[in-house]
Amino acid sequence: MQKISPATVVAAKPKKGEPAPLASALWEANRIEALRSYYILDTPQEEAFNNLVRLAAYICGTPISLVSLIDSNRQWIKARTGPVEMGDTPRDVTFCQHAMLSEDVLEIRDPQSNPLFKHYPSVTGDASIRFYAGAPLTTPDGMPLGTICTIDTEPRTLTEQQRDALRILAKEVMSHLELRRARQQLELEQQKMEGLLRMANDNAQSMFVSSRNEIFVKQDHKLVRVHTDDIRYVEALGDYVNIYTSRERYTVYSTMKELEAKLPVREFARIHRKYIVCLDRITAIEGDAVQIDTGRSSDRAASPPLIPIGNSYKSVLLSRLNLI
Repeated sequence: MQKISPATVVAAKPKKGEPAPLASALWEANRIEALRSYYILDTPQEEAFNNLVRLAAYICGTPISLVSLIDSNRQWIKARTGPVEMGDTPRDVTFCQHAMLSEDVLEIRDPQSNPLFKHYPSVTGDASIRFYAGAPLTTPDGMPLGTICTIDTEPRTLTEQQRDALRILAKEVMSHLELRRARQQLELEQQKMEGLLRMANDNAQSMFVSSRNEIFVKQDHKLVRVHTDDIRYVEALGDYVNIYTSRERYTVYSTMKELEAKLPVREFARIHRKYIVCLDRITAIEGDAVQIDTGRSSDRAASPPLIPIGNSYKSVLLSRLNLI
C-alpha cells in the first residue's frame, strides 16, 4: 500500500491542543485499508492491550483509559479500564477521531467549555468527561489507526513526563499490533503450506497409484520429494511421524494410517502400532523385534536398530517373509 502523508491532503496540520481537520476521502480509504489489515476489529479482549491501558491510567492518574480504533463510521474499543462502560460510538462524536490525526498527544483540558466538544454525548451525558488526552497509534507507513487515551471526569493537565509516557505506550500498542499481525500471517502461511502439502501428496498418489514410489514431505517450509525405496522404517511420535531413510530423518505432521496408505503395500508392513518397516530392509528377527539395515555407512560399526513387533502384527509379518 502506498504511503500517503496527511500533509498532502489536509489543509493545515493540527496544532498542539487543537483538534485535527478531517483527511481527504482518498487518504481515508487508505487509512481504513491499513486498519483492517490488522484484523483487530471486533476481536475479544487481550491481556497485552488491557495491561497497557491500566498502565496509562496509573501513570496519568486518571480513572479511565482506552485503546480505541477509528473505523469508517465508528469508534471501536479494543481495551478499556475504568468505571465507564463504552461500546461502539459514532465516530463523529469522539475525541479520538481528532487525536489520531494529531502530530503529538492531543490534550483537551475542559471539553465542556470547548465549542467543538461541549455537545458530545460523552460530555453532556452520564460519562461527564471533563478531560481527555490521546496519543495517536500510527503504522510504520504513517497511517493513524486510533489512540491510546486517558479520560477523567474532572479537568486536569498532564505533566510532560505523563505526555511522554503516553507516547511510549502508543508505540507499545503498535508493537503488539504488528506482532499480532505477523503471527496471524505466519499461521496463514502455515495453513497454505499444509494445503499445498496435502495437494502435492494427493497428486503424487494419483500419479503413482500403481507403484506409489514417491511421496512429498514438508521440511523447513519447503516440500521435499522422498523415494519410498529409500525409506527404511517409519516411527509414530504423537501427532507426528518420523520417516527414516538411508540419509535423513524427516519429521512430518501426519498419522500412521495416512502414511501407510501412501506407501507401496508390497514393500512395507505395519509391525507395531508405532512402526512401519520396509520388508527388504529387515536383516534379522530376534524374539519380538526386527533388525533394520539403515543403509548408512557411519552406522556400519554400530548395531542395527531393533524395532519391536506387536503381538497382533507378528503372524502377518511372518506370513509375508520367505521362511525356510
